[in-house]
Amino acid sequence: MTALISRVAACAALLACASLALSAETVYPIKVSDNGRYFVDQKDTPFFWLGTTQWQLFRGYSREDARTIIEKTKEKGFSVAQVMLTGVGDGTQANVYGEKPWIDNNPLTPNEAYFKNVDAVLQIARENHLVISMTVFHQRHRKFVTAANARSWGKWVGQRYKDAPNLVWSSAPATQDEFAPVMRELATGLREGDGGRHLITFKPDPAPHASGFLHDEPWLDFSAIQTWKWVEQIHPMVSKDYNLKTVKPVVMGEGAYEHGSEYGFEVTPLWIRRQAYYTYLAGGHHSYGHNDSWRILPTWKQALDAPGAAQMGILKKVFLDRKEWWYLVPDQSIFATGGNTKGQVLNLAARHKDGRWIMVYLGSKATFAINMNKLAGANKAKAIWIDPKTGESKPIGQYTLNGVESFSTPNGWEDAMLILDSAD
Repeated sequence: MTALISRVAACAALLACASLALSAETVYPIKVSDNGRYFVDQKDTPFFWLGTTQWQLFRGYSREDARTIIEKTKEKGFSVAQVMLTGVGDGTQANVYGEKPWIDNNPLTPNEAYFKNVDAVLQIARENHLVISMTVFHQRHRKFVTAANARSWGKWVGQRYKDAPNLVWSSAPATQDEFAPVMRELATGLREGDGGRHLITFKPDPAPHASGFLHDEPWLDFSAIQTWKWVEQIHPMVSKDYNLKTVKPVVMGEGAYEHGSEYGFEVTPLWIRRQAYYTYLAGGHHSYGHNDSWRILPTWKQALDAPGAAQMGILKKVFLDRKEWWYLVPDQSIFATGGNTKGQVLNLAARHKDGRWIMVYLGSKATFAINMNKLAGANKAKAIWIDPKTGESKPIGQYTLNGVESFSTPNGWEDAMLILDSAD
């Protein structure tokens, strides 16, 4: 156990150094790539979206605790934190300093004292090169934010934070027609307020739903989904949005929370890893969450170092180690045998668009075969196993780029990642 913790810690330390080096050069705000598949900064440098949910960051924590959360979040390799501007609920509750977001519960009379705290926390995130996906509307706000005032509310928020580079706008409506006018008015206001500087998305609530019911709206820059406990919905929902005719990035924005207790099953680190790898191998981008953080349980500080959070950093390193990771293409035809896209335990494959590499994720112990002609080049491919739990890598050897090769996951591993790199 001690050796395992040491390996994970070492990997996290390396990732933190790499993340800081990359983030120091990132020019925010982020935007969508020209091909509509991923995110880039203002220099068109690819940006790896690895999100975490810290819904209560602005309202439920002191400024000092918010700094702890942000610094730990960045240390683990997360690049985005999803936060509700007014906290979880209907927008009428006070922050830890006793300040409510709106005077008389009216979004058109915002409380300056509340938003000064938001300003300060947002600045801490900026100092740590952490993007905040700011949820400015939730369907629980429906009594207060309506189609009649959403534009004005959005414009006020947009103007206040137009100069904050580390921002993405988000909302959480229900996937019902009644919310479409609110979303359109809100987006119009945000665009008027910030001059179109920041991306706009929304993640429907409740689950399982995707933002596809407004996918073709011109103001919607990328799609987001929520699956909650239904891990079997992740691959089909991400794949559906990925394959829509209007190409936009898709983020799996909320799944089962690590250490969650309300699902009828234990949300283990393995479950957390499966959710994330299912998303990325389907061509999407992923956000993690821990039960103790968003509920602000007494154990919220320990949750920042949870195994699943550390293992998301390992995942990020696996992807950043691939040349042109942003050109990932989901491709189940890589499997000659053993692929699986249905159920809760999947075997998924993806490749570089030009066949430079192949990534295969096995959600449990598996024996399978790969069509080696999916790799480009005339020579050989190098193969390695990576343990998603520890980051340990095991070189396998070299293989010719023709025919079919069989593989079995290493003994004792809960899940596994196979990497095939063309020697060319």
